[in-house]
Amino acid sequence: MAAETLSTTTDRRKAPVLDVTPPRPRGALEDPVWVKALVMAAGLGFLALFILLPLLAVFAEALRRGVGAYWEALVEPDAWSAIVLTLTVAAIAVPANLVFGVCAAWAIAKHRFPGKALLLTLIDLPFSVSPVISGLVYVLLFGAHGLLGPVLREYDIQIIFAVPGLVLATVFITFPFVARELIPLMQAQGNDEEEAAITLGASGWQTFSRVTLPNIKWGLLYGVLLCNARAMGEFGAVSVVSGHIRGETNTMPLHVEILYNEYNFVAAFAVASLLALLAIVTLVAKSLLELRYGAELAATRRH
Repeated sequence: MAAETLSTTTDRRKAPVLDVTPPRPRGALEDPVWVKALVMAAGLGFLALFILLPLLAVFAEALRRGVGAYWEALVEPDAWSAIVLTLTVAAIAVPANLVFGVCAAWAIAKHRFPGKALLLTLIDLPFSVSPVISGLVYVLLFGAHGLLGPVLREYDIQIIFAVPGLVLATVFITFPFVARELIPLMQAQGNDEEEAAITLGASGWQTFSRVTLPNIKWGLLYGVLLCNARAMGEFGAVSVVSGHIRGETNTMPLHVEILYNEYNFVAAFAVASLLALLAIVTLVAKSLLELRYGAELAATRRH
């Protein structure tokens, strides 16, 4: 009996053990070479066809008659007025949205208050409303026959078909960019550093300028870049409130439309190429900020 038990035990020890561990899923880097090449070719082909090729076409058409004609199209009085007006509107709208974005992000990320969800919804409103509709809203409010039109006319204040209307429409379209960039960043950072600063006797302004602002500076610059790019390229809302007055209320996108409708293609593409150059500069600055911001985040994680 003891021998049989010993034999059974020995047989059990010699029995093979089955490996029931599930197979490790294959990562994307382990795909065959032809799959990776096909995916990269599809991505690069899409970029070349829908982004690089149209961009090259804009510059080719703008320079079709030479550099002299290109330069003349840019320094022509109406074109120069459109360039100056576009930069002026952006110079007013972007700082206004910077202040609003910082205040809104600070309130939402650092405080609890009734109506917080409503404020978040209102910040996202320009993303869901057509720019043309937002321009019409300002016409209904500040137009000659609008809600506030008689009061404005009495005090000789011109908003619609003037620079103030362009600024208001641009501010409305672009105000989510800074706030939406800062809100998740501030929420991820939490309140520990601010609470420690206040505990040590820092005032509210000292806490913001020496603790909060250094932590959000790269995200803030990133949001400002996106806001500025949208402000200079806005068409729909600005088109409704501008009145298309050449040399007075036409921004660069509106001036491009007028020149194109007049079959002045070289001048139209010359002004459009300037907008494209501003977009390229914005993308380069955005990429540099992403590299800089990513390096700081990696350093923070290491420490």
